[in-house]
Amino acid sequence: MKLITISENRQIPKMPGALVRNTAFNLMGQAVPMLMAVFSIPLIIRGLGTERFGLLTLAWMVIGYFGLFDIGIGRALTKLVAEKLGKSEDKEIPGLVWTGLILMGIFGAVGTIVLYAISSYLITDLLKVPEALQRETLESLYLLAFSVPIVITTAGLRGILEAYQRFDMTSTVRLCMGILTYLCPLVTLVFSSSLVAIVLILLVVRLIAWTIHLVLCCYINPEFYRNIGFKKYLIKPLLSFGGWMTVSNVISPIMVYMDRFYIGALVSITAVAYYATPYEVVTKLLIIPSALSGVLFPMFSRTFAVDPKSAGRHFFSGCKFTFLILFPCVVLILAFGYTGLDWWLGREFAENSTLPYAFIQGIGRPDITAKLHIFELPIYLGVLYILTLRYGIVGTASAWVIRVLIDGLLLLFFSSKYLTLAAGDIKEAL
Repeated sequence: MKLITISENRQIPKMPGALVRNTAFNLMGQAVPMLMAVFSIPLIIRGLGTERFGLLTLAWMVIGYFGLFDIGIGRALTKLVAEKLGKSEDKEIPGLVWTGLILMGIFGAVGTIVLYAISSYLITDLLKVPEALQRETLESLYLLAFSVPIVITTAGLRGILEAYQRFDMTSTVRLCMGILTYLCPLVTLVFSSSLVAIVLILLVVRLIAWTIHLVLCCYINPEFYRNIGFKKYLIKPLLSFGGWMTVSNVISPIMVYMDRFYIGALVSITAVAYYATPYEVVTKLLIIPSALSGVLFPMFSRTFAVDPKSAGRHFFSGCKFTFLILFPCVVLILAFGYTGLDWWLGREFAENSTLPYAFIQGIGRPDITAKLHIFELPIYLGVLYILTLRYGIVGTASAWVIRVLIDGLLLLFFSSKYLTLAAGDIKEAL
């Protein structure tokens, strides 16, 4: 395999071999658990019952949102560790890693306290859980509250492995844990249909995943367990990068889900089903650009600091692979799905904006994406309201197309300001 020498003792696999291999690892880690879910969920519903399964999925969603308590430090760790590797500043990495993990643990503990405190309110007032299931659900949420620091710091440990380009490790662990996430409830149902029992076994699975990630991090760099410490001067760069990430992470779900809320409020609940069903089907292909950008993010961080042209070539190669993979899928959807037309016009632009998003963050400018989201949110909500009110579902889809088109063009514009490639370099990348 050809290598680009970054420094005397630091080499990075040349594209496209590394890109294809690591993206394949990422896809495998996401796709196999998804297939496991297809076969397992009907059995879990049958064993738990519709109400308990609904509560389980809501519990998973709550934990997902409480992942925001990492305030972007996990992503910051990936970026900064990859940057240190690119500059051959290995001695600074253990201090950076432990400072980041300790901060994540502290914020995770805050998340635990908050979730524990509001659990009763969530059950009785917000979710309006049936009285017969309230105690069971409350105990489950208490257990899940203790998993918040585990979930958050696991993401940080996974980010460290990704910074080292060890997607073989992260994908293998993700694959196994993803399978266990669905297999363990099935096994538990043989002995008990209690929601608490299932949540407890899933908590054990998450703890195992955390332990494995920690062991793997110490394996790739033994200095991690030899040099444990907290460096105060590293707090600012971690929080600075992570803070802007949090802004994007808070605003993005609002823009993603607000369209369905508007349809329900302005058109009808039935119209939500007509809109959401094809949306949910076609967005399964999101795992492709997601896997690709997950590989490119640490690669951008690692190369941009020492070789901006190399980062630019990676960017254009990534765009090429995104197009080559997604274009045939888009054509098939358009050819065989009438309702897919409006959707794929918008979603196609959304996928192409994924790489500029990863590039901008990878080079250390998460403030750009956060500011764009702040700028776009009120405009999008206003346009979405007007078009949905006037044209129904078609208006909603049109508003989505307008937003992702503008978002994609703006991200490409800001990315181009950091790309220092000549025409020959672009041709080589493509």
